[in-house]
Amino acid sequence: MEHPLIGSIDQLTLEELSARINDLSNKLNIAINSGNGDLCRQIHMALETFRNKYQEKLRESYKKQDELSHIDFESKIQIK
Repeated sequence: MEHPLIGSIDQLTLEELSARINDLSNKLNIAINSGNGDLCRQIHMALETFRNKYQEKLRESYKKQDELSHIDFESKIQIK
């Protein structure tokens, strides 16, 4: 379940998303050690939101990279 109070994070880069995921992971560890279950659930939902967006942007970048690296060899190689 994604966190309902996080606004649009579409403009964040992969590096920014990764930094926020790391920060939230550290905060989750602190919340777990303090035994605050409600805070753990809130942080876990926020982490899921950022992780999902990170995966989505990563897939998009791989797709763009794959499209750019596609070479049409049929038009380049002529076999007689």
